[in-house]
Amino acid sequence: MNMLETDTRTRLIKTAARLFREKGFHGTGIAEILLKSETPKGSLYHHFPAGKADLAKAAASWASEGMLEIIDAAFEGASDFQDGATTLCYKLAKFFDTAQEWQSCPVSSALFDGPGNEEFRDFADQIYTDWTESIIRQASRLGLETDDAGKAAETLLLAIQGGWTMARAKRSSDVLRRIPSLLYG
Repeated sequence: MNMLETDTRTRLIKTAARLFREKGFHGTGIAEILLKSETPKGSLYHHFPAGKADLAKAAASWASEGMLEIIDAAFEGASDFQDGATTLCYKLAKFFDTAQEWQSCPVSSALFDGPGNEEFRDFADQIYTDWTESIIRQASRLGLETDDAGKAAETLLLAIQGGWTMARAKRSSDVLRRIPSLLYG
């Protein structure tokens, strides 16, 4: 792939991810993605042969990579799991503040709002598994036993997903900042 093809592909992915977050899978049309990304229709099908479905998976993967980077950055200098979890929640609250609060999780908006098929659900499951495993690795590094690390990671991600939804409803990132005190006292 040459640099121009990579730029076009990246532009399509980032544009689709933003639009899926704003409007959901079904609320975003191919024509709008092409217009906003300034990309000809042929380029979409060159990079994503199955069209919008392939693009949704690529957008969710791109968003997931960003989340994995946020997880690693949050836990990098943490003194313990609680410290890393708190930093993660604050980083996500800051992201919420810079995005528009009505926007949904970039993974769920691209995959769960998309075609109701097993392939999309399996793809989403793998993304959430990757996030969980990343937090488990951090928890283990910070001294939690394997079973405790798994429970801590799953509890934190469940709280974050629910917290994001509540923050959207309340239009306030404070919900995300309260997660650590609710989980750890």
